Amino acid sequence: MDATLFPDRDSEGSPRAAERRDTIVALSTAGGRAAVAVIRLSGPQAGPALDLLAGARPAPRRAAYRSFRRPCDNEILDRGLALWLPGPGSATGEDLAELHIHGGPAVISAMLDAALAVSGVRMAEAGEFTRRAFLAGRMDLAEVEGLADLLEAETEAQRRQALRQSSGELSARVEAWRERLVGVMAQIEAAIDFSDEGDVPDGLRERARREIESLVVDLAAALTDTRAERLREGFRVAIVGPPNAGKSSLLNLLARRDAAIVADTPGTTRDVIETYLDLGGVPVIAVDTAGLRESSDAAEQEGVRRSAAQARTADLVIWLEDAADPVEPAVEGAARLWRVANKADLAGAGRGRADHFISVRSGVGVERLITALTAAAQEGTSGEAAGLTRARHRDALQAALVALDACRDGWDALPDELAAELLRQAAAELGRITGRVGVEDVLDRVFAAFCIGK
Repeated sequence: MDATLFPDRDSEGSPRAAERRDTIVALSTAGGRAAVAVIRLSGPQAGPALDLLAGARPAPRRAAYRSFRRPCDNEILDRGLALWLPGPGSATGEDLAELHIHGGPAVISAMLDAALAVSGVRMAEAGEFTRRAFLAGRMDLAEVEGLADLLEAETEAQRRQALRQSSGELSARVEAWRERLVGVMAQIEAAIDFSDEGDVPDGLRERARREIESLVVDLAAALTDTRAERLREGFRVAIVGPPNAGKSSLLNLLARRDAAIVADTPGTTRDVIETYLDLGGVPVIAVDTAGLRESSDAAEQEGVRRSAAQARTADLVIWLEDAADPVEPAVEGAARLWRVANKADLAGAGRGRADHFISVRSGVGVERLITALTAAAQEGTSGEAAGLTRARHRDALQAALVALDACRDGWDALPDELAAELLRQAAAELGRITGRVGVEDVLDRVFAAFCIGK
């Protein structure tokens, strides 16, 4: 990554340069008891600190067995592996040291205290190691967010998507759009330069217009594709229907535990109950809701209101009804709705127009429903291209699209100078996704999501 693209990062005397002169230390592995723990130091004092703690500094990028000592009295605190990773060829772009020690709390505490006793070393803040990697140009902002998602991934599909983003797939896609914009800007600038001479190349403006229209189509398609966000946040399935249809029992079956209270009394569920599921590697959030009916009870009325709200925002609504007493779905604004008839094993149960017939008591049809849910979740979250995973990405892309729309719609009347300015605005908005421009207002929020040692 070209460091000149980030003029606010490393220039001498800049706030960012001052921030990176400190040497930071933190535990990079999870706290608590473990066989091994890793302590990292990054900054100009990482090497001297390693010398004081581990004796002779190991050869670069070679693990060496060392006795770790307290600098003030030379007492041995632990024995383990030491690594020396001089900058700029390190994860943070600066001198970095790692101490692989035993993972007992007392050992970790003693080693951190010893490191902090070295002049110029302080405890790292949340996400500061990754922030330094960003400031050094080792990662762009979209890759940083992908790394954060990788650390938080709970399902196989989330892991794959986060790895793709942290490896730069989303950044490459955004950069391709930006490069196309730069190409159009070059054509417009050429038209401006040639205008005084009256020698504008034939078809120059028409080619630029066609490329803008193509970009508008591509950016609009990316905005309407919400699969990556859905995978990151979870595919939402709202279970709604009349009282006593078996909604809570179905939630418990899906969760394979007693997540919701089940009772014969209508109106037992009055609030939204969310349960996290892993279906085929896809995160699914199953939502049990209050039964939809008229009620004079204020609490139940609020539950019904929340049920309707869940149905409007869910990726899939399961309308659960009694197979013997089917009820037309009373749901408005649902993106996708399945009609599921429960108690299908009882005598007198009708066959109706349901998409699935199940019995939460006997288990009839439940596995088929889960299989269908898994397929729906996978279909709703999988995509070949790296997609937008955050509202920040979507906001920037929407702003770029607004500028491009204005340029396209006013193309015939716009002077070249105004068209070029709109294109520059669009390119700048795309640059915000990867951190090329204007990211100071989002840095603290992005890196605060990391643990201290990352």
